[in-house]
Amino acid sequence: MRGPDEKEFGELVAGRSHALRRTAYLMCGDWHQAEDLVQTTFIKLFCAWNKVDRADSLDAYLRKTLLHACIDEKRRGWFRREWPTADPPDVADVPPFPPADRDLLVAGLRRLAPGQRAVLVLRFWEDLDVEETARALGCSAGTVKSQTARGLAALRAVVGELASVDGWVADGVERMKGHS
Repeated sequence: MRGPDEKEFGELVAGRSHALRRTAYLMCGDWHQAEDLVQTTFIKLFCAWNKVDRADSLDAYLRKTLLHACIDEKRRGWFRREWPTADPPDVADVPPFPPADRDLLVAGLRRLAPGQRAVLVLRFWEDLDVEETARALGCSAGTVKSQTARGLAALRAVVGELASVDGWVADGVERMKGHS
């Protein structure tokens, strides 16, 4: 299996990327995502170079691949997407809790209802505000607020129970009391 000639492929990318990027923008509505979709399209073309009939159907193949890449991106769960930030972190993330407290909180989170767990993780671990959490979960801001309140109450009870039963140090419970 032979890949494309580097010069030929480079000319193809240079010649078609602008038009594909405009098409991708019309499909997804975001210039940055459009660039990612075009890059994905050219990667797939590169991998399938020997299978594509370049004389007749190259443009059709590129458009179809672009459409499939856009659909695939929309189908990906929010948790698998990359989230850009304004500034890269200068230092490595430091865990907010000692390992014993973290294990206690993770064990407590596992015992919560999935909706409450998702809201608490997004609000307090990912540091999203109420509106961002509502958008991420596809629900209303009121639902996020009520799930946050119920989730924190349930987590406090579960963590308190786990700490007393399993002998864990309950510093995390004390920290959560001030987090309502």
